[in-house]
Amino acid sequence: MTDDPARRADVCAVAVADCFAGDGASLANPIGIIPMIGGRLARATGEPELMMTDGEATLIANHAASVAPDDRVIETYNPYRRMFDVVWSGRRHVMMGATQVDRYGNQNIAALGPDPHRPAVQLLGLRGAPGNTINDTTSYWVARHAPKAFVAVVDVVCGIGWDRAADLGPVAARFHEIRRVVSNLGVFDFETDDHRMRIRSVHPGVTVDDVAAATGFALEVPDSVPTTRVPTSEEQALLDDIIDPSGTRYREVPDPE
Repeated sequence: MTDDPARRADVCAVAVADCFAGDGASLANPIGIIPMIGGRLARATGEPELMMTDGEATLIANHAASVAPDDRVIETYNPYRRMFDVVWSGRRHVMMGATQVDRYGNQNIAALGPDPHRPAVQLLGLRGAPGNTINDTTSYWVARHAPKAFVAVVDVVCGIGWDRAADLGPVAARFHEIRRVVSNLGVFDFETDDHRMRIRSVHPGVTVDDVAAATGFALEVPDSVPTTRVPTSEEQALLDDIIDPSGTRYREVPDPE
């Protein structure tokens, strides 16, 4: 471990990297700044066979999270036909954002307000969330953990959670897995008997009470809640020198005051 206290963004990046542990040669599809940095870190360390999409029709080998087009090292082309073969066969782990996420992992990125036909706030729309969650392992990144983000029931279901997947049955939901939620306060999973969200770890300097106060429902809390690990010296060097030398991650997740 590093001798200096880890910065919150670095802890979040490591937590995201750990979400991809064991994914081997599957396709990682991290969406957003911290997810992209964490996905690159996973492949640069414990999961060297992890395939990384750049959001276009290629898979790239660069460790840097942001690469100029002329500097991309292309492993192979990934046209739509091949991409959907991967997506529909459960061989992908996508990490999306979530404007709202509830206790069973249902996600909303479409609209806010009690009436979805007349939303108070219009967001991105459902996008690929329904297909992602029914076909592939899915995790979520929430940069600002707050009661309005972690809600008892989402206003619009975009990505389906464990409860809705159970209603579909084992055949339709055979690839469904909401694995983790990572926020700026902690890491959460659904490894409970009824798949309710559980605190997996809290980031350094954060308490269980802090997380509970920032969550709009009662979380499952184990008897002992560990602290999220900090980067190793190797991981910190990769983050600082190769993956994100410009420090983009610190703008998304500033250090706590």
